[in-house]
Amino acid sequence: MVSSRPTREQLAAAAGTTIPDVLAPGLDVLFCGINPGLYSGATGYHFARPGNRFWPALHASGFTPRRFDPSEQDELLALGLGITNVVNRATARADELTADELRAGGVRLAEKAAEYRPRWLAVVGITAYRTAFGRPAATVGRQSHSLGETRVWVLPNPSGLNAHWTPTTLAEAFAHLRHAVYSE
Repeated sequence: MVSSRPTREQLAAAAGTTIPDVLAPGLDVLFCGINPGLYSGATGYHFARPGNRFWPALHASGFTPRRFDPSEQDELLALGLGITNVVNRATARADELTADELRAGGVRLAEKAAEYRPRWLAVVGITAYRTAFGRPAATVGRQSHSLGETRVWVLPNPSGLNAHWTPTTLAEAFAHLRHAVYSE
């Protein structure tokens, strides 16, 4: 793992690497990114790139008592939260992934849901979700299907490149999920 900001060489070397899931049986929510970016691949932490709004949205929505640093990702387990990805390999951009990789990732997510039985799977990235699960008309929010006993929710991609969602509206989308998780 890289303890400070990765160098250009370390970022380049991170292409194709994988990072471990933050996962345990019986979580309340398993958050699922599209795939690790190079920054995450270089550091070994999910949603690690400065400017990614996952950690601020997680806190602003009430899932965490304070804003966690990506290096504190394992502390999520004590809160009933975890992190995985649709596709495991790190890339510079999500559009480098193939539709076949995304569909295979959907199969792996269904297997993880069956094995670990999280109450909710929250996929952060509507386009990746649509491809991975063959649901081209899906929208952000609660989905009509489940993975066994695991209910499915789609959140907007928290990447800073996703300008359609402001930090405030992103936190609101996460808060809608939080309300569903803890009111049912």
